[in-house]
Amino acid sequence: MIYIGLTGWGDHDSLYTELSNKKDKLITYASHFPIVELDSTYYAVQRQSTIEKWCDQTPETFKFAVKAHQFMTGHSDYRGHYDSIKDVFAAYREMLMPMFHRNKLAFVLLQFPPWFDCGSKNIRYVKFAADLLKPFKVAVEFRNQTWFSDEYKEDTLEFLHDSEVIHSICDEPQAGIGSVPFINRVTDDTAFIRLHGRNLHGWTQQNRTSEEWREVRYLYNYNRQELEWLQKQVNILQHKTKDIYIVFNNNSGGHAAGNAKQLISMLGIEYSGLAPKQLKLF
Repeated sequence: MIYIGLTGWGDHDSLYTELSNKKDKLITYASHFPIVELDSTYYAVQRQSTIEKWCDQTPETFKFAVKAHQFMTGHSDYRGHYDSIKDVFAAYREMLMPMFHRNKLAFVLLQFPPWFDCGSKNIRYVKFAADLLKPFKVAVEFRNQTWFSDEYKEDTLEFLHDSEVIHSICDEPQAGIGSVPFINRVTDDTAFIRLHGRNLHGWTQQNRTSEEWREVRYLYNYNRQELEWLQKQVNILQHKTKDIYIVFNNNSGGHAAGNAKQLISMLGIEYSGLAPKQLKLF
């Protein structure tokens, strides 16, 4: 099956033009798409009751791709919050158990930072992290080009396969060492594509504040030709996988939802089992 959705459900204003209660955003989102990438877990380990609420608000077949906490990927230091990195993983696993038991957890995404390069220490850490997240399925996204250099690309893909880890296929600006190419290869019977847009000038922070950078980094609208190219890549993957998950992350300008719906239409997909759309009275 091909699951197409967005990163997060809070910021896609085009989906909520007739929504009166902001608390119903996830319910409304689930009437449009069968999957969401959950990114609030990157910033905080959520309460189990919150996870259960999100499961309750979505249909039985709805799936969450859940982003790993920033402590788990080295974006920030766990010390001062936990006694050990194993404690971070333990708290994270406990958080997701309700979602896992209800079969709504697609996988956990470990998105590593641009400085996480291909070296023996980091290779060992990827395997360590994937093992600590069992029994969950795990996807890994690298943001350092060394993993896919001519010298290491095949070894990287073989390592992910042998570790039973999903290769996160990324479409993003090619801005040097801190970006990776689109490599349409799978390492599991599940494929995962993340579409960040192609805004080359906004991809790196440069002299922008963090707030300014957020406003431009994912500012991109995929055109018809680019979506047709993506459609061909998805068709290739269909012969190699059981499930394909695709999330659009190009939402700095609000384009993600529209692009996702375009691709759904182009692939001829009609989802069943979505949440019912709320009817207008007039």
